Amino acid sequence: MTKLHDLFQQAGQSPWLDNLKRDYLVGGSGGQLARLAADGIRGVTSNPTIFQKAISGGSAYDEQFASLVEVHPVEDAYWQLVISDIKDALAVLRPVYDESAGQDGFVSIEVAPSIANDTEATVKAALYLHDTIDEPNLFVKIPATAAGVPAIQETIARGKSINITLIFGLPRYEDVIEAYLSGLEACQGPLDSVHSVASFFVSRVDTEVDRRLEAIGTDEALALRGKAAVAQAKLAYRLFQQKFSGPRWDALAARGAKVQRPLWASTSTKNPAYPDLLYVETLIGPDTVNTMPDATIDAFVDHGTIARTVDVGVDEAESDLGRIEALGISMDDVAATLEEEGVASFVKSYDELLQALTDKATTLTTRQ
Repeated sequence: MTKLHDLFQQAGQSPWLDNLKRDYLVGGSGGQLARLAADGIRGVTSNPTIFQKAISGGSAYDEQFASLVEVHPVEDAYWQLVISDIKDALAVLRPVYDESAGQDGFVSIEVAPSIANDTEATVKAALYLHDTIDEPNLFVKIPATAAGVPAIQETIARGKSINITLIFGLPRYEDVIEAYLSGLEACQGPLDSVHSVASFFVSRVDTEVDRRLEAIGTDEALALRGKAAVAQAKLAYRLFQQKFSGPRWDALAARGAKVQRPLWASTSTKNPAYPDLLYVETLIGPDTVNTMPDATIDAFVDHGTIARTVDVGVDEAESDLGRIEALGISMDDVAATLEEEGVASFVKSYDELLQALTDKATTLTTRQ
């Protein structure tokens, strides 16, 4: 038993791994991912940046890529590499899915970042990935852009499990919840097999708000550094509690619907002046997920404290955000900026990886 087990059993929060690479899926006893699952990790998230680092960072994919690129275009070969890893990870975590009756054991794959602003293409891609991989513990990630929200509703209505990513603000989070509820209401099939998490990004919010506070430079502004992200996440949890209760939700729950859990993403501490578990220990509570990179997991196992904190100090959180707004910092503008940067970052990683694979394919062809 580790603190990861305790986090779930005592506080109702599921710890997931925010990383995936082939090295984690090979070796004795199922590899590193299987060992992490034995230690209490209950799910895996991935994104284009994670795969860019994994595929470009070594030779683990070279043999499969060389075989694929003989008969497939480079981009198709990339997706085959990714799908192969996702399928292997799904198999490792399937026991967690079965033992938890579908609560955990999920692995997430994201649609191509280049279609983040194309609703129709996003729906098509999400359905393709679900149909191709065809495992019950698969999450397809759809970004919570303005175009992504109707795609979320459509795919949920079709009975597919979706991880909504790149949520940076409360208004968009409310849109995401509405898309989930409306999608469930429109779904003609059973609801007990439809799952969703809403990935609310945390540390990046402090990075952007702190930058704006420091530009203001007053004592009041500087005293608010490091407070916005956790405060906003606590208000997001309050919104979650409000939306998943009452007559509308009760009617869906009677059909077997599951709540869309908030998932705290971007939980590694970016500012070295802040505690290394700032975005973990402050957001612990039932019906939540925290997806952590390896170093944050290690830190939590080593010295993390488990206590229900996600709904503690909510009035103070609301006050802190009000004070930030009063200084002229719009949290809506912060969210819009971070969303744009998040999509652009994933597009950049995706393009860089495809270029690296294209160069590798050219090298392989030249050698032949």
